[in-house]
Amino acid sequence: MTPSPRKDALRIGILEGDDIGHEVVPASVEIARAAADRAGLTIEWTEVPIGRRALDTHGHTMPEGTLETLGTLDGWILGPIGHRDYPKVAEAINPHPILRKHFDLFANVRPTRSFPGIGCLHDDIDLVIVRENNEGFQPDRNVVMGSGEFRPTNDVTISVRVITSEGSRKVARAAFEIARSRQKRLTLVHKNTVFKLGCGMFVDSCYEVAADFPEVTVDEVIVDTMAMRLIRDPQSFDVVVTTNMFGDILTDEAAGLVGGLGMAPGLCIGRGAIAMAQATHGSAPDIAGQGIANPFAMIESTRMLFDWLGRRRAIPAAIDAAALMKRGIDHALSRAETRTADIRGTGTQRAMIDAVIAGVREKGALAL
Repeated sequence: MTPSPRKDALRIGILEGDDIGHEVVPASVEIARAAADRAGLTIEWTEVPIGRRALDTHGHTMPEGTLETLGTLDGWILGPIGHRDYPKVAEAINPHPILRKHFDLFANVRPTRSFPGIGCLHDDIDLVIVRENNEGFQPDRNVVMGSGEFRPTNDVTISVRVITSEGSRKVARAAFEIARSRQKRLTLVHKNTVFKLGCGMFVDSCYEVAADFPEVTVDEVIVDTMAMRLIRDPQSFDVVVTTNMFGDILTDEAAGLVGGLGMAPGLCIGRGAIAMAQATHGSAPDIAGQGIANPFAMIESTRMLFDWLGRRRAIPAAIDAAALMKRGIDHALSRAETRTADIRGTGTQRAMIDAVIAGVREKGALAL
């Protein structure tokens, strides 16, 4: 992969995706530009075609050259993909599993945080679920060729779940590194009472990695108990690591505690110094173009990208830009008139964007 031309500069891709992606991704870029200008961070932006518009303009939802272009970048912002509504043709594929596999972005980091006044079910929630990204039950990413789901007869469907010790160790290490930087607590979520081999391998692999992180306290919770405890006492968790399907479900549940999927950011990371900002929510075609979609998840995902790249590549200006974005986000969420309706606001998407930018540009020292 080609490195950034300057040590203190970043190359970032813009992939709008579908439906509300054409609103929330440009909003995130606008805010990121403001934060970068204030922090003195140089960014080279590259627009990359993907999704339904790419199908219409380039003949494929993942056009030729897209992966090659992304391979020259430090990271990118991927908008929501509405693949469920793609036409049933060979050229209309779901791009994001391919991106995760191709660049070995095996850990999906999904934080959940409660803010006052937006309709959270609990106060003081601040946890991170680290979900394995490239194995598990998902048939579009758990095998090299073919599909992990098939129907041998009209009456039988078989779904294969893939768990490997290497994949489990990789996501565990990512989670332990995050836990070490926070409260030094990590919870393993599994169901080895039933999936004795699959979940058993995942748990054993996590404990192998735990030996390298003696300062982190580790506990375990069975996944169905975890689903209950997320509702009852989410404040008792800090960092959680789990397998692909369990993580997919639990992160949506966690989002429901803090205002919905509009409050569900995410960052896909791997072993290298490349990352993908990708919010948890879908493309919401029912509200696209109305200026009411909550941009928080995409903005926060972009902020996470800047912070991660800044720390991984030792670029202080990127860390400062992320801190400025955090201040702007907190500023916008603190008032009903600058929040969207889904989080008990009376403002529009534009009002929220403007408020975040105002917070970014506010004079005063940053609390890093």
